[in-house]
Amino acid sequence: MIPAWLSTLLKQREDAVLVTVAHAEGSVPRKAGARMLVMNAQDQHHEFHTADTIGGGHLEWAACGFAREMLADPDARRAVLKRLPLGPTLGQCCGGVVFLCFERIDSEAREAFQQIAERLGKGLPTRRRVTFDSTGAASLQDEFGMPLIFGARQKDDPSSPRYAPENLACELVEEDGKRCLHDLIAPSPARLFLFGAGHVGAAIVHAMAPLPCAITWVDQREHLFSLACPGGVPANVTIEATDSPEAVVHEAPPGASYLVATHSHALDCQLSEHILRRGDDGWFGLIGSRTKRIQFERRLAARGLSQERLASMVCPIGLPGIVGKEPAVIAIAVSAQLLQVWEAQQSAAPALPEATKQRA
Repeated sequence: MIPAWLSTLLKQREDAVLVTVAHAEGSVPRKAGARMLVMNAQDQHHEFHTADTIGGGHLEWAACGFAREMLADPDARRAVLKRLPLGPTLGQCCGGVVFLCFERIDSEAREAFQQIAERLGKGLPTRRRVTFDSTGAASLQDEFGMPLIFGARQKDDPSSPRYAPENLACELVEEDGKRCLHDLIAPSPARLFLFGAGHVGAAIVHAMAPLPCAITWVDQREHLFSLACPGGVPANVTIEATDSPEAVVHEAPPGASYLVATHSHALDCQLSEHILRRGDDGWFGLIGSRTKRIQFERRLAARGLSQERLASMVCPIGLPGIVGKEPAVIAIAVSAQLLQVWEAQQSAAPALPEATKQRA
């Protein structure tokens, strides 16, 4: 998934300013790694345009003001770090402290972000090293910590640790007595494989379009995708039109989430069996009633699935207490349920040992 700030940046021809929450202390609107792009307005009715958000309110307004000053000053430094106490300085109730990194993005810097976007499209993270009070552009590293130069990288070192995006998204470090930002731009670890392009499947795709996740949408009936998304599928969705949806299950990465909501109970049962036999799903939901669950448990148990694996199947789906059967209602209930699952998984991820936090 390409985030909105990056997608907008790549389409922008004029200089822009990327604002990144480099560090946060106490109660703050967004955590480190949140980003917002600020651009000069192209019409007379606005002073500036933004893409994405660092939390809104006075903090964001002040950040936009400083970003506009950078854009208006041709001699401005490429990257600047500012410390903003939310209570004393901005009068916000949360009262924490935010360190914001402001980067002027010109045509030269935009080339690096194009490379980052290409790597995100392949599911690869990129680490940026931003130095403050410098005229040099940020340097890039791959997931092994090896430098990236003009689309290439040095020879892989299998012994080098990979970065864990959920644990090392963004941090300020001291190098030679000066601060710099180590910023990891990584694909979302939340992966959903959605089987079924009917009314419910389409509603789920639209509901989850702005969420930080990557969706693989699977159905045998290719024409349904264009009917469900006449304006094009959302940026975080990849379509798989296939007569062998079970093959998609086998090719999915460990820890992925699955949601089965096809037009056929027989196909639902077949896919459920393949998912449960893998045994490494992060979450598996099956659309249907409690009666459907009982019937499927009997069929799958007869095929050798253990009670432990059957108990991991979520059916009915959606947050408890939301009982509406309209596709849009189901979509909201399931989206919220998946957000809870993914946030719990991310919180439970093991911390990255200090020894693996390489310094650029």
